[in-house]
Amino acid sequence: MKTVVSTLNAKYIHTNLALRLLKAASEPEFKITMKEYTISDPDMNIVRDLYEEKPDVLGFSCYIWNINKTLQITSMIKKILPDCFIILGGPEVSYDTHEWMSAHSSVDAVIRGEGEEAFRTMLRSLRDTSSFDDVAGLSYRKDTKIRHRPAAGNLDVQSLPTPYRFSEDRADLSKRIVYFETSRGCPFLCQFCLSSLEQGVRYFPLEDVKADLLYLIANGAKMIKFVDRTFNINREYALEIFQFLIDNHQGCQFQFEITADIMRPEVLDFLNENAPKGIFRFEIGVQSTNEETNAIVKRKQNFNKLSRTVQKIKEGGKIDQHLDLIAGLPEENYDSFRQTFNDVFAMRPEELQLGFLKMLRGTGMREMADHYGYSFMDHAPYEILSNNVLPFDDILRIQRLEDVLEKYWNDRRFDLTMTDLMNRSVHSPFDFFQQFGDLWEEKGYSRIGHQFTDLFHRLKLFIDTADIGDEITSDMMKLDYLLHFKQKPRRLWWRESDWTNEETTYFTERINQMPSFQAGNRTAEKAIAKKGIAVKSVFDWERFLQTGEINEGSYLSYIRYDLIEPSVHSFSMNKAAVSPD
Repeated sequence: MKTVVSTLNAKYIHTNLALRLLKAASEPEFKITMKEYTISDPDMNIVRDLYEEKPDVLGFSCYIWNINKTLQITSMIKKILPDCFIILGGPEVSYDTHEWMSAHSSVDAVIRGEGEEAFRTMLRSLRDTSSFDDVAGLSYRKDTKIRHRPAAGNLDVQSLPTPYRFSEDRADLSKRIVYFETSRGCPFLCQFCLSSLEQGVRYFPLEDVKADLLYLIANGAKMIKFVDRTFNINREYALEIFQFLIDNHQGCQFQFEITADIMRPEVLDFLNENAPKGIFRFEIGVQSTNEETNAIVKRKQNFNKLSRTVQKIKEGGKIDQHLDLIAGLPEENYDSFRQTFNDVFAMRPEELQLGFLKMLRGTGMREMADHYGYSFMDHAPYEILSNNVLPFDDILRIQRLEDVLEKYWNDRRFDLTMTDLMNRSVHSPFDFFQQFGDLWEEKGYSRIGHQFTDLFHRLKLFIDTADIGDEITSDMMKLDYLLHFKQKPRRLWWRESDWTNEETTYFTERINQMPSFQAGNRTAEKAIAKKGIAVKSVFDWERFLQTGEINEGSYLSYIRYDLIEPSVHSFSMNKAAVSPD
């Protein structure tokens, strides 16, 4: 009996943990072939590849980002392989299962909830041509009717075999993200999240977790994302894993979803003192700072404690933080969300992810939809269109803000410029990104592509239109642009003003005095032009990058690209005026 499990990932670098869990739970009794694709792959390519496998059983792992395309694939497969038994699983089909199966005749069965035990038991029933009566959590067709077996209790995760050591995964460990779980379940009851439906937290054996992490690191894994819903809920467990990863990371990076307002000070002190810079990344869900909103969605959150945690991590300088917001939660109108955004942006996270509420099947939020006047997409991802306090016009406005927030803050290509603007020119970050997003839409930029240089031209247009920033801001933009490249860029986004003979002579003399600069057989001018870019600047770039101080004046700055990393050197023309030598 040929069994294939498959899914459509959002990107190639993603991997699907569910497929590996099913394979680990079913082998060696049943040989399982894994086939992963992306939502960008052409339907016919996927169907052709699966058809060539000639599966007797074909399972798909379903989520809001892939369900529509998955159902298109199952319909095509059923037409060319009518005897293939097609089964779906995953969070998207674990709720409203009868509706899914009634609407899609190509689906023979659905596993609701955890699938490891149910999948293996179902395969035994198919192999032995017995009934599905013993398969807990299975919905299936029988005598033209759809039947639903009661769900079993939570699995004993302590007994599950490892899904991380398949030989076919080894070659790509360095190229893809590994998703890893040390626990299942969440202690919180946030009504917009499916995790609120699973009571209690279950932990995998700590020594097994360590052994699997060592295996992944030793075999080249570069990024491991922990899928635990609240990694730090058990302080001692989290601390032991943090220490273990600090001791054994070998350059691998790790991302955790944490609840910041319960993070103990001693844990923060430990991380700030011991974690190597850059190996840990924390994702922190804030969602809203509106207390009424949080109460409605049963989200307990102490924002003051959360802020202190974020600030202490930031002061440590070791860990990047990704903070999440959700627009469209109950009773949070446009003005309230503006306050939420500014509250959270004030902490200056490295990334601020702005998402829009999705009315997920099975959640309490979906049950409350009528009460709060929600309208939302009928199909996945079920994103809201409006509610009783947030009309569609406001949704569109926030979407415009989100677009430029991604490009100019989260992409981290304008760090110096954005920090300077927020420190010296911008009173409300929300209004800044909103007005920029409005201009972006007005100019039609959202409907056309853009090169890297275009992003600078468009930011400069907005800064000039909004009458914010100054010459220092322009220099920060130049620095962001020049430091983005590992090699000398072919063009600049601005027109550099002509240099006087005095400036050229002084600059050449200063460059040739640098011990590390070797002109070789070339003239000094040609060597300077080949190795880097020289520009006029209104502050000392070199000192700023070393100390963070802005020392204003007339400077000639030089960015070298012939070293491992770009290096910046600034020479004061103020001093040259006093002492030309």
